[in-house]
Amino acid sequence: MGHISRTFPKSNDAIMALPTRRGLPRALDYGHASTTEYTQALDNFHRVFGIRQGDHVVMLTDPLLDPRVVQVVQGLAKARGATFISYMGESTRYVTVPDEAKALLERATFVVSTWFASVFDPFCQGLRRNKGQRWVKITFFRNIDLWNTPQARFPVEIVGELIRATSRLYPDNGPFELKITDPRGTDFRIPFTDAMRQRMKKDNRWRGRNFADEDGCYVHYIATHGPNIYDPMMFGNDPDFKVGLSGIIRPQWAVGFDKPFDEPPEVEFKDDKVVAVRGDSEPANILREFILGGTLEELGCGHNPKAPRFDIYPAGPNSPGALHFGINGLKESEYLRRMMPNWEEPHVHMDLVSYDCTVTAGNRTLIDDGYLMSLADPAVIECAKKYGDPVELLEQFPTE
Repeated sequence: MGHISRTFPKSNDAIMALPTRRGLPRALDYGHASTTEYTQALDNFHRVFGIRQGDHVVMLTDPLLDPRVVQVVQGLAKARGATFISYMGESTRYVTVPDEAKALLERATFVVSTWFASVFDPFCQGLRRNKGQRWVKITFFRNIDLWNTPQARFPVEIVGELIRATSRLYPDNGPFELKITDPRGTDFRIPFTDAMRQRMKKDNRWRGRNFADEDGCYVHYIATHGPNIYDPMMFGNDPDFKVGLSGIIRPQWAVGFDKPFDEPPEVEFKDDKVVAVRGDSEPANILREFILGGTLEELGCGHNPKAPRFDIYPAGPNSPGALHFGINGLKESEYLRRMMPNWEEPHVHMDLVSYDCTVTAGNRTLIDDGYLMSLADPAVIECAKKYGDPVELLEQFPTE
């Protein structure tokens, strides 16, 4: 199997012509899957949501969530002999859980959430670590019409095998440098300690565990967003830990902008912080206003080959090999509040997007010109053969 990234649309005009490209919120037509395909999507949903008899399910929602999503989770809980309650917050953008919701969460054994706080709030982390709560984050399941899409029916087992194969591409021991380059001039370095690598590989997401059946787990549904190839969880979110992030990022696009950049801005990191944003374009000026002094909160890479390649809303692309650099600024962006007032992410967050990066970990290549090397892993191909044609499953990325 070859490096398919080179067959993707390259020009901004070609990307803009695609019906699934999206950098700002807009309704998409998900079409209608066949009965066979729809059943595949439902099976994935039922198995990812590992609700058990006797569970108490708490669902944290927001006003813009499709109410049918709440209904299907409630229905699954009832079918399995579990109790259910939901709490609607003001939006998804909580970075900490409000006090009135904490009492509800304390009683839960299984949590389904749309809130940003789910992964970062130490309160939520403690519930998983100390009480064994199982959590499902549904950033990518805000409308049940998504069950008609290829990414919803893509076998979750293949996603897990892909993630484990990516994990194997990292060095086996010792410190190393994660290096990211691209044809536009990106040259970004992340020094990994051995302790960071060990902590990363213990995470249930890096173990390819995408079913919420393991005490203390945190999984995404729909299973598209792979584990971050870097995030502060790798050193326990310790604010005093100095990683030594440095270098230049020249992204192709960013969430909150309608089209890819004609003049990619230059974002410079030094000593873990954004120290400069260069460029004379309007996007460069907008980014300069609010990410200077910001920090890299995640470096995400999708792992679902059927996720639309150029749909980057709401949280970056989920296509294998496409990267999003999630940067938290020091204050909210008035531009983002104006363009995406109901955005699911906090307005201090910015996802810079690139499709053609090469990423190396020490002397090993994780991504080559936007192609995720684990797609060619023999174990991944053997897994895919159980579900169909591995070329179609792993190499035929949807762009329309």
